[in-house]
Amino acid sequence: MPSPSGPAPSGRTPACPDGARAAGGAPRTDEARPAGYRAVFAVHEFRYVFAAHLLSSLGVVVCELALSVLVFRITASPLLSALTFALGLLPYAVGGTLLSAVADRCPARRVLVVCDLLCALAAAGMVLPGMPVAVLLALRCVLAAIAPVFAGTRAATLGETLGEGELFVLGRSVIRLVNQGAQLAGFAAGGLLLAAVTPRAVLALTAGTFLASALLLRLGTRARPARRGVRGALLGASLGGVRRLLADRRVRALLLLTWLPPAFVVVPEALLVPYSGLLGVGPAGTGLLLCSMPIGAVVAESLVGAFLGPRARARLTFPMGVFAVLPSLGFAARPSLGWAVLLLVLTGTGISYNFGVDRWFVAAVPEELLGQAMTVMQAGRMTVMGLAMGLAGVAAQWAPLRVVMPAAGVVGAVCVLAVIREVRRTAPGPDRASAGPVRGVAWPAAGTEK
Repeated sequence: MPSPSGPAPSGRTPACPDGARAAGGAPRTDEARPAGYRAVFAVHEFRYVFAAHLLSSLGVVVCELALSVLVFRITASPLLSALTFALGLLPYAVGGTLLSAVADRCPARRVLVVCDLLCALAAAGMVLPGMPVAVLLALRCVLAAIAPVFAGTRAATLGETLGEGELFVLGRSVIRLVNQGAQLAGFAAGGLLLAAVTPRAVLALTAGTFLASALLLRLGTRARPARRGVRGALLGASLGGVRRLLADRRVRALLLLTWLPPAFVVVPEALLVPYSGLLGVGPAGTGLLLCSMPIGAVVAESLVGAFLGPRARARLTFPMGVFAVLPSLGFAARPSLGWAVLLLVLTGTGISYNFGVDRWFVAAVPEELLGQAMTVMQAGRMTVMGLAMGLAGVAAQWAPLRVVMPAAGVVGAVCVLAVIREVRRTAPGPDRASAGPVRGVAWPAAGTEK
């Protein structure tokens, strides 16, 4: 289906797909029957965004795997091979901080398409024969630096594609489902491809996925003007916008609530390979452990998004944010393979806390900084996860796994509870509960505390 011609109005324009209006023609409120994922996919523009994100996510995962294998074949160094994965997280801080203003000062569709094209060029550069390992790793850094700008711009655009409220929250949920599913499907597809063709051939294929994503976004999404964000030089505008966001107590608290649970959740995940060696379960058992957390995340995200309404999801935010870090306490008992899988699946279900955080965060952020705010959110999350993985590895060098893994649960619970207290204190009062860009926010019972 061709995309509409001409630029669309700026701002968060409500999207009302078929069936999203009541019998009298007025838009349904968030308190009506849950819209469900079907209403999200009824928006034709989102279908293009979904397909593009699916392709680019699979491309990133397969690219990481193929590049890791290629570097190992060239150098026979496990350290350099593992570094290709680490470089997928740490440069997020650079792109998410120094380039974050791009998301608001340039038209969104242009940013998304250019980001995909740059990723395609980086992947194509990896295919060239005789490319030094240092250059291969530098190209991996380019992909990682572009990722938060792309993710932040896309997240901000969802408010214009899907409108305010329920559909925006469900659209963000679909993006998370794709991210989790891509981890499972990408490693499986990458393994099969690497068994049949060379790593460079696989990298060439990933370049094609980025090009296909760029084409879908160009043809299937509307041209919208840039927001009026912070002006001036890009670096100064980016740093100024970040300072403005972090100076807001409410925004700062919600950013911490977005970052901290994943930081502690990845500690046991980062140590699953040595833990599987401790159990002696072999490659099949290791693969099962690595798949457990994404499976729990996909199941929980799907069920909560499909069957619960906005108020119920909001009430789950704080309990699930704390619960996400608690299953790692079970590793103190050195559980067998079956019990370890169960603990990891339960950990994955904690992803459902994001429903409420997404909504509150968009309501708290100034309209002109929405793209930059979403970029900072994504960059911060990936950066703290990368740091947590590294610290987990260091800790496991000095302490047994049955101490390090549950310790993440103890420290994580304390930190998340402290942040929740701050989020409650900064919540709008009852008379302002629906103030902000997203209307009808449903707060938990204690959410109106000063």
